[in-house]
Amino acid sequence: MLKREWLCLLAMLTTVLGPAARAQGKAGVDVWLSTADRTSLFKEQPKHLRFANGDVTGTVITVDDGKKFQSMDGFGFALTGGSAELLMRMSPARRTAVLKELFATGVGSIGVSYLRVTIGASDMNERVFTYDDLPAGETDPQLAKFGLGPDLQDVVPVLKEILAINSRISIIASPWSAPSWMKTNGLPKAGSLKLEDYDIYAQYFVRYLHAMASEGIPIRAITMQNEPLNANNTPSMVMTATEEAAFLANALGPELHKAGLTTEVILYDHNCDRPDYPLTILADPKASPYAAGSGFHLYGGSITAMTQVHDAYPAKNLYFTEQMVTQKDNTAPLKLANAVSRLIVGAPRNWSRNVLLWNLAADPQDNPHTGNGGCPVCQGAITLDGDQMTRNLAFYTVAHAAKFVRPGSIRIASDNSDLASLPNVAYSTPNHSIVLIVVNPGTVEQSFHVAIHDRSFAATLSAGDVATYVWR
Repeated sequence: MLKREWLCLLAMLTTVLGPAARAQGKAGVDVWLSTADRTSLFKEQPKHLRFANGDVTGTVITVDDGKKFQSMDGFGFALTGGSAELLMRMSPARRTAVLKELFATGVGSIGVSYLRVTIGASDMNERVFTYDDLPAGETDPQLAKFGLGPDLQDVVPVLKEILAINSRISIIASPWSAPSWMKTNGLPKAGSLKLEDYDIYAQYFVRYLHAMASEGIPIRAITMQNEPLNANNTPSMVMTATEEAAFLANALGPELHKAGLTTEVILYDHNCDRPDYPLTILADPKASPYAAGSGFHLYGGSITAMTQVHDAYPAKNLYFTEQMVTQKDNTAPLKLANAVSRLIVGAPRNWSRNVLLWNLAADPQDNPHTGNGGCPVCQGAITLDGDQMTRNLAFYTVAHAAKFVRPGSIRIASDNSDLASLPNVAYSTPNHSIVLIVVNPGTVEQSFHVAIHDRSFAATLSAGDVATYVWR
């Protein structure tokens, strides 16, 4: 009888204390590891780390979930027209399997949660086009010939399949050029938007957003021009800060409002070497109210430029909208540490709400791309060769954050005495987990402790390794 009463009491205590007691009992840390020698490529480790109480010495990363920063919108890639074209060449079953690995949230998937698409062609399309192309000398001020054109054959079907896998994907859209007949040089490359066509181009954006919505594709945000200070891409268009401010204040902002659209407008969408560009627009009292925030790339400048803009306008959001990371030799040591520390750690620690890499897919020759200004070296996060898929550097870079740092996660404090020696970033997630991403960019193995509240666990990373630690 005594034994039965004891078992009943134990069962009652377990029921009353519930999940909290069981969680305290486990107190384990899941580890997802990528090693420079490629023996582990974003794999969950069979041995869980364990928390212990008491003081620790040596290198300590202190996580403080009471100190909160920005909310996160997601991590992902650019779904260029070329990426979508390659995906549509796959057999339906194989394409679905690839998209589930990328965009689903369960076992065997990396949970990409944010995409960038192009409004018309980018330099990673097979050919140049906009949604209202005309013979030289003709104009279409009523946009009577507007249509999504080639995107209906690849981008739209792929997006529909992605949304069927995960309907909560966020999508930002960026143009590489206005239609040539709206531009000062009448060409797809370089030139500027004619002042007299500002209103027409604003209506072009509205038509695009309505057209995508009619296909069941919600566009969360737009930028007004990809790399507005770069006239070398094909296609491309130059738009100075003064011109972008005027276009937003006098044309695009009012047109979006009149159409009842709540799509966010993101400024700039170019390198970190010119924070003065978004700061100029945010200082404009007519343009600033229409801007949700500013977008950055990191082909030039320092990622700290994002903090400079945040500190000047803390109510405006920051976004990391593009960066290419490549490594052609898939047998050489994986150069993941640099990519993760610069982008996955660096951008969020400088207030970015997302990280988007360029671009999702290319073929083994880094095609397709446009000629005379297209990108011949833009490796995809995945290489597609018919139905064959190879996972590349950008895939693993994004995976270490996307799978666990779900939309709505909050960046929290994670500090150590020398951030350069062990770059890291931490989050509190909607499912009440803590996620910590740690990089060892050095040339020797590093051992360290991670401390939170009155507990800590010990970990070790070999040179060039990256780990994501997850616990509750």
